[in-house]
Formats: sequence, structure tokens, C-alpha cells
Amino acid sequence: MGTYVDGRTSQNASTANSIAIPILVINTPQLFGQIGLITAGVGANPRVMLKGTVSVQLPLALVGVTITIVRGTLSSDPVVYSATSTFSLSVLAPQVIAFSADDFLPTITPQLTYTAFISSNLLGTVRVGPESFDGILVSD
Repeated sequence: MGTYVDGRTSQNASTANSIAIPILVINTPQLFGQIGLITAGVGANPRVMLKGTVSVQLPLALVGVTITIVRGTLSSDPVVYSATSTFSLSVLAPQVIAFSADDFLPTITPQLTYTAFISSNLLGTVRVGPESFDGILVSD
């Protein structure tokens, strides 16, 4: 049975259409969430459970949106999750992308930092909210 060690939330936008942040550079990660989990008291077999949501308004074209989560603060840090959603030309309303990721047996430091990025393969993609990223650290 797992023991709760720490949990954090990064809430960038709480409601639909509460922001309008365009993705201005194709295939370039843009930060939308970051959390730091304190590891004091962690036991054997640490694992981190991450989840989140991000909403985007898409251009009227075939577009791929990628969510990437790294252990660290830079997009070049170790990737713990990456997924691309491809949307068709007929999508007009904002699209909500929900994700769930896990990091098993991370190297324990005083704080584990996780950063969530979004990128698009086409200009015209706009982050519109809500945006949320959270995680918990448990161990045996």
C-alpha cells in the first residue's frame, strides 16, 4: 500500500476561455504548468502520478498538438510523458486535452520538479483555458 508523501497543483487558468495565449513558434515547447514535490520522508519504490488538462482553439486545418512532461524545468530534461493529438479540419470549438502520466522510481533529490509543455505543428493554435497540471508523490 502506498504512502502519500507530497502533492502540488499548478492552475494556470481555471475556466474556459479565460486566457488567449497563442502558440507563436511551430513545434517549440511552451510551458503551461510546473510543480515541485518535496521528497522528505520518501520510502522505497517512489512513484509520481501526474495529470492535467489544457484547452486549445485550433486553426481550420489539420493540426497536431503535443503535450510533453519532463522531470526538470527545461524541455530538454528527461521526458516522462509525451503524446500528440491530431485534430481534423472540421473541429471548430475549443478542444480539451486531458492526460495522465506516471514516473516510476525517479532519482530522489530534495525536490522533484515536473514541467508540462505544449507545442503545435501549425500556427494559429491558441491556448484558451482551462489549464491545470498536478501530481502526487507516493512510496512504500
